[in-house]
Order: sequence, then C-alpha cells, then structure tokens
Amino acid sequence: MSFFTVFGPSQTHFRYLIRLPSVLREFSISTVSLPSQTSRIAEAMQQDNQNQKERHQHQHQTGEEYYGPTAMPPKEKRAGTSVRSYSTNPAEGKKTVAVPRPSASVLVISPQNQVLLLQRVKQSSSFPSAHVFPGGNVSEFHDGRAPEPDAPGRHEDSEVYRMAAIRETFEESGILLARNNGFGRLIEVPEDQREEGRRLVHSSEVPFPKWLAQKGGRADIDGLTPFTRWITPTNVPKRFTTQMYIYFLPTLSSTPISEGQADSEAEVSIPSPTTDGGKEHTTARFLPASAWCRLAQEGRIILFPPQFFLLHQVAQHFDNLRSPTDYGSISRDPVPREELEARRRRLVQFVKSGNPPWTDMCISPQTMPPPKKREDGKQVLALHRPGPELKDTDRAGCTEQCVLVDFQREGPRRLEVVSRDEALGRDAKL
Repeated sequence: MSFFTVFGPSQTHFRYLIRLPSVLREFSISTVSLPSQTSRIAEAMQQDNQNQKERHQHQHQTGEEYYGPTAMPPKEKRAGTSVRSYSTNPAEGKKTVAVPRPSASVLVISPQNQVLLLQRVKQSSSFPSAHVFPGGNVSEFHDGRAPEPDAPGRHEDSEVYRMAAIRETFEESGILLARNNGFGRLIEVPEDQREEGRRLVHSSEVPFPKWLAQKGGRADIDGLTPFTRWITPTNVPKRFTTQMYIYFLPTLSSTPISEGQADSEAEVSIPSPTTDGGKEHTTARFLPASAWCRLAQEGRIILFPPQFFLLHQVAQHFDNLRSPTDYGSISRDPVPREELEARRRRLVQFVKSGNPPWTDMCISPQTMPPPKKREDGKQVLALHRPGPELKDTDRAGCTEQCVLVDFQREGPRRLEVVSRDEALGRDAKL
C-alpha cells in the first residue's frame, strides 16, 4: 500500500501519524543530523536484504498492512535498520535515526483519466477505511537490490523502484502494468491465472519477473512517469524513501494481447481493480481526482495530506474545474478521446516542469507556524524540505504550495492546498 503522513496537534507539539508496514504510531518532530556510517549501514542492510523474502511472506501470512514512508504502526513487530546520529544540542545526547527503506507507489490513471484508490479495512486499529494509492516496499527477491543507504541513487528513480511499483499494484489491485513480449502491448492474463499469480507473488513463492515471463510479458517500467519522492522525517523509528509514479492506462488503443494471440485493432480491455481478498483493502475504485478531493473535504473519506496534495495537482489538468479548489465543478459530460489524450499531455508537461521539476521533487513534510494563529484551527504543512539525507544536495521539495489540514481524532479533515504566501505570509523564511 502507499504511504502518507498525518500531522496533528498534541498539547504544545505536533504529532505525526506515520503510515508504515502495519498500523500507526505517533511521534514528535525534531531535527537531527545524519553522519555517514557506511560500514554499519552496509552490514545492517545486508542482514535486512537476506530476510527480504521472509518479511514479504510474513506480511502475506499475517495480513499486516504497508503504509509507506509516512506512517508508523503503534507497535513494531520487526526491528528496523538504523544508524546512530549525534545532535548538535548536548542536552539531547545521542539519538537513533532509522535508515529510510526504499518503497514505491503509483497513481494509476484509468482510460477515462480517473485515479485508482484502495480503501483500508474497517477493522484497522487506526484510521479505518482510509483511501490510499497502491504501493509498498522494494523487495530484493522480486525487484532487485536497491542502492545502499549512502549511495547517490538511494533517493533517485531507478528500475528497482519501478519494478516495486508495478508489482505492488498487481498484488493489491490485480491490475497488471505489463506488456506482451511479442507485440509490446498490454498483456491480458485470464482472471483465474491472474488471481493465482497475485497469490504466488504476494507470498514470494515465485519472483514477479519470472511469473511475468511465464505469461509472455514484461513489466512496463518505461510507462511510469516519476511524480515526486517522499522521505519520512528523522525521528520515526522506521523510515521510508518512496518514489511516486503516474501510469496511464491506454484510452482507446489496441486490445491487450492474450498469450499466443495475434495483434488486434480493437479497443483495450482493462480489468476492473479488485481487492486483495480483504487482507488490507475492502474496495478498489477509479474516480476523478477532483471527486476524491471533494469526498475528503466533505468528510466522506479519509485522505492523508500528501495524497490529497497529489490528487489536487492531477485535478488541475484532468477535470476542467472552474477554479483550482472547486472540486465539485467537474463536468459530467463524456470527454472525447482526443481531449483525454490532450489532458494527459498537459499533465505530463506539468510534471516535467518547475524548479525543481515534479519528476525530481523530494518532500519530507513538516508543520510550520503561520504568521498568526488561524481562526479555523488548521495546521500548516510545509513541503519544501527534501529530508536530512539530501540536505547538502541540490534536491528540494515544493516551495510554492502548502497543505492546510484540520486534525481530528478520526483523521485529517478539511484539507486545502494553498500558496506558500497564503499559508505563511510573503516574508516567511523557508
């Protein structure tokens, strides 16, 4: 499942509800340094990678959920890889900072330019029924070995992250982002074989690339467009570095090719998304990005701030809104294929634009005080910092926008995406 962070007030500090492999845990924000500990990290990561298959099987057997780099379980069941960091404040002493684990998540776009979200099980101990993007941990068994924690490529898009994104989407929704080896078009696998494949891959009984090859296909890693990276803040016991992607399912192009079939000019047939049998999700559904934002603002679904933020960006290019935040103004009229394709091109152009471009943007969220107390009680979530691992690099987050959110016991409510000036004032220092 995908990641995302929740922030909320608790007395004089802020709480983060960080979504990680199983449930949720609170933590307070602080700033610590992260010196290089190459040998210690390498040793710890080697041990972690040796147990990758067992961890994947454990998740399948226990039904534990993954919530990515910005969520934490209330009680960890597996020890995280960590290094020791030394604060510049003598009163703080030594602190342990977890090494961010590599993970990936996808905004899957339907032929009608709608976005796939999965709904968490109602029995979840915290934030039941929250909606999330498909995604999860990189698995060396399935996806290949991720760069070491101190390697430059650790926080960059790569084939390993892309394989993880495609595999997790298949495991969690049944949608196979793969192409036929012979014709290079989306592969079609019969439903019974597809469901058996989900089980085999989820339980690590067969590597995902091998299963795909047996079906005559390969993961469509070239079809993924990077769309921000998110790194968990430093004082979380378990942290993640998660690469986000966009994937466009074809609008009206050729039909997926079944095993052994010839090419065809008919319309593409996209299988409906399905849940994983209730282990982690109860529903899997496509809706317009603006509809998801509107449902969250109305309190009908729970979206974490980064999810809301990314959906807001997509809605600006897909849904022809009267104003940026008028999510209910989307037209109900059918959109011709030519216009659907034009809107996709505009979104891709947007994602590749900016300084930094959204393809390279790296965000480690933090709360910031507004110039004066807000009467609506909302907190300001700043997105400009890339995280301590990238502090001395040219990587950066989003400097022009912030998220406003009202944290309630049941989850984040009344989310808004606003300009930095509106949230923090023109003279705010980042």
